[in-house]
Amino acid sequence: MIIKLNQPIPSFHAQATSSASITEKSLSGQYSVFYFYPKDCTSGCTTESQDFTALFSEFRAINCQIFGISRDSIKSHEIFKAKYTMPFELISDPDEVLCTLFDVMKLKNMYGKQVRGIERSTFLINRESVLIEEWRKVTVAGHAQAVLERLKAFT
Repeated sequence: MIIKLNQPIPSFHAQATSSASITEKSLSGQYSVFYFYPKDCTSGCTTESQDFTALFSEFRAINCQIFGISRDSIKSHEIFKAKYTMPFELISDPDEVLCTLFDVMKLKNMYGKQVRGIERSTFLINRESVLIEEWRKVTVAGHAQAVLERLKAFT
């Protein structure tokens, strides 16, 4: 199943940093940002995570939680999170359950070869756990601020 705009998030269970278990019920009652990124500790992913970290207090002030998601392991996520002092959890999706649900797995060109990987994408979920906005093929510069501005338009 692939989720579409204005649809409720179906049942899921995912492991995250800080020994957190994230489910669709974890989303209820507040806004949530899911930002999917290709790989921990790479330049673009680090910049994107730092941008969300810098704006974290503004997201929290609007009752919004943030989750970074990639296929990396919890161990890798814990290292990445600690190194850059991220105040939000990172979800590990090695089996691509959330990646498939949000349709972010794509063929990409890397050094002249086609490889399957996460297309940088962000999703905004409302307090009723309904997908209300999506950004695909994200360019990192200014993206976190754009997500915050869009969230403010909903609140």
